[in-house]
Amino acid sequence: MTPNFNVKYIFFVFILMIFVSCKKETRLENDIASINIDINTERFDELVAKADLKDFSKLRHVYPFMFSESDTDSTWVETKNDTLQLQLFSEVNKVFSDFSETELDIESLFNHIKYYFPEFNIPRVITTTSYVDYRNRIVVTDTIDVIALDTYLGSDHEFYINIPKYIRKGLDKEQIVVDLASEYAKRYMYQKKKENLLDEMIYFGKQLYFKDVVVPFKTDAQRIGYTQDELDWAIANESYVWRYFVERELLFNTDAKLLGRFINPAPFSKFYLEEIDAASPGRLGQYIGWQIVRAYMEQNDVTLKDMLITSTEDIFNNSKFKPRK
Repeated sequence: MTPNFNVKYIFFVFILMIFVSCKKETRLENDIASINIDINTERFDELVAKADLKDFSKLRHVYPFMFSESDTDSTWVETKNDTLQLQLFSEVNKVFSDFSETELDIESLFNHIKYYFPEFNIPRVITTTSYVDYRNRIVVTDTIDVIALDTYLGSDHEFYINIPKYIRKGLDKEQIVVDLASEYAKRYMYQKKKENLLDEMIYFGKQLYFKDVVVPFKTDAQRIGYTQDELDWAIANESYVWRYFVERELLFNTDAKLLGRFINPAPFSKFYLEEIDAASPGRLGQYIGWQIVRAYMEQNDVTLKDMLITSTEDIFNNSKFKPRK
């Protein structure tokens, strides 16, 4: 009878732990939601699309940071009426005729940031178009967030046909709040000069963990910018990737080529093994760094704010990281 009793007791404790954990998470999310930040997105793109020559002096007054001193009002009118710009306005209007869902995501992001960083001041959120400048999709400052909506029209949009597929998959409206979170992570993180592969891994691991906390309503795949298949590959091969890094002594290697192989955006990671490379997603160094930071936060009683300024050495040495088998 004793073994059966032990099994029942262990099962009861396990269920109780899950219940307590879920209750704490629910209370946390309720506390965060109660902050109840309300934003009013300023659709600068729509204002420009509808503006006549006489309207631009007012727009310059309200949005001086959106104008170059060298551009005249007449130049703006000519630009907004050129064929490409008219197409951009039209396509943005199709995808973002209703911005309310994205706005709710941004409000939730701001609620979470405000909870963990009480000094956070709510910025103006302004949308624009940028001739599909996907390298500068979002600009974040102390007082304004500018979002180029023509870089979030959907990965299969015709405007993106000449953009590499591994970049195109992030040009989707669901990624707006994720990209915003990435930019805010950079503002709250501190790390000394990155000298080796592990420094880079932990840097991006911090950024991804920040997104775990401030955009919990997004999936892991969305937070790292993978497809679900790519994330599944990373999870299934986590032990192999870690062993590859360790056995080849790459963690403390300072070779800059490692960034292109395992950190920077790319169609795949480069193990120089044809069958592995072809199947792998890019940025696996970021993925492993994410798992190390997650392990560190599980093993240590550390606040998000403190973790973001903790050294690579402290995080790595105190993470007790073990890859999934």
